[in-house]
Amino acid sequence: MNNSFRPPLTKMADGTVKQINPFSDTEVWTVPGRAHRPLEMKLPNPQPIDPQTLGHTCAFCTQRVLETPPEKSRLVKKRDDAVIYRSTGVDMLTREWEFRRVPNLFEIVSFDYWEKNYDFRLSRDAQQRLDSYFADPAGKSHILSVLRAKMRGIYSDGEWDEIPEIEKFQQARNLFASGHDLIISRRHFIDGATDDSQLASAGTLTPQEHEWYIRLTVDAMHDLYQSNRYAKYVQVFQNWLKPAGASFDHLHKQLVSIDQRPVTAQLEVEKARRNPNLFNEAGVDYASYHNLILAENQHAVAIAGFGHRYPTLEIWSRSPHCQPWEHTPEELHAMSDLIHAMHAATGPLVPTNEEWYCKPIDADVAMPWKVLIKWRVSTLAGFEGSTKIYVNTIDPWSLRDRVVPRLLELRAEGKIAQNINIATECSCKVNSLKYNPFLQ
Repeated sequence: MNNSFRPPLTKMADGTVKQINPFSDTEVWTVPGRAHRPLEMKLPNPQPIDPQTLGHTCAFCTQRVLETPPEKSRLVKKRDDAVIYRSTGVDMLTREWEFRRVPNLFEIVSFDYWEKNYDFRLSRDAQQRLDSYFADPAGKSHILSVLRAKMRGIYSDGEWDEIPEIEKFQQARNLFASGHDLIISRRHFIDGATDDSQLASAGTLTPQEHEWYIRLTVDAMHDLYQSNRYAKYVQVFQNWLKPAGASFDHLHKQLVSIDQRPVTAQLEVEKARRNPNLFNEAGVDYASYHNLILAENQHAVAIAGFGHRYPTLEIWSRSPHCQPWEHTPEELHAMSDLIHAMHAATGPLVPTNEEWYCKPIDADVAMPWKVLIKWRVSTLAGFEGSTKIYVNTIDPWSLRDRVVPRLLELRAEGKIAQNINIATECSCKVNSLKYNPFLQ
């Protein structure tokens, strides 16, 4: 056994599984008898969908685009592929789209944060876009209506009307130099839905649509780094359904620029510095030795994760490139296909968090891109808070046994990519992650 990390999995005589996350050191126990309960969230009293209301369900829907800030970019279907349009103007808001990138109206880290702490300024392109948008009467109306919605809890109507236009123009900078963006999917419900329980999740997209979704997200991630030299990390995540933290049951990802390495990244950088091959040895290879490989394709591999507070599916890139935007189109498509397959196998009624983990932009060690899909099917309580030992109701093998049969069904039905190997079909090659230059 490699002594650079503690054994992640220990089975006790009574069936309890003790888990240690080899990267975060999180301690998790799974006790017997709790893994087979239903996971899907039951939506109370589904209501028929009125065709007249399609596109109006929430602020992210297609007929309510003026309720979101001016978009930074959009992805539009073109024949059998798609094109990303950047710096889109107000004139494009009425045109069709598949995915849109817009600033989060209620951002975690605002433009004010960067300006006051780092003397950050709008780029020339952002300033020109703000000037142009504000000079267009329709654009100006859009900006002011969005700002009014944002400030509704701060100013009364009368107070808002008294604010000089130049001050409102200054406040609009948040909308054009945001460090917290959303990637919004077109659909709220699946095509042909008859009631409001038939939500369009990541797993209900086609593999091609999901690749477009990932493509626009990666493009936005790269742009956030390029537009703010003070950003040390861009966190990408997706909250699906309200128990997982979603404000709307409408598919979207979030990207947040921050000025420090996340705690998990700090830990992983130090561990990777001591053992550059850690992510193979303690991640994918360890999973392989314990029969926890779920699926693979040429450029990515998915495993049943261990040492997580919630049941977690892990998708790892096999690319020699660390950052998502450095991946070739084929490598990016491969990651997308496995992420999509894991969402499809999870199903649209399980609350989930999707979290991206990448090498910090200033790190001096190589680290692979990985994506975690966490099933938010339990609630942390006093035991976890006091002991820091977390109770996960599903052990990795039970998670595997739930997911693998569903993956086989979905592939047979043509609902996930056909070039995916599943479970025993996988090669289980040692050191298959090629992020480490010595393994390329």
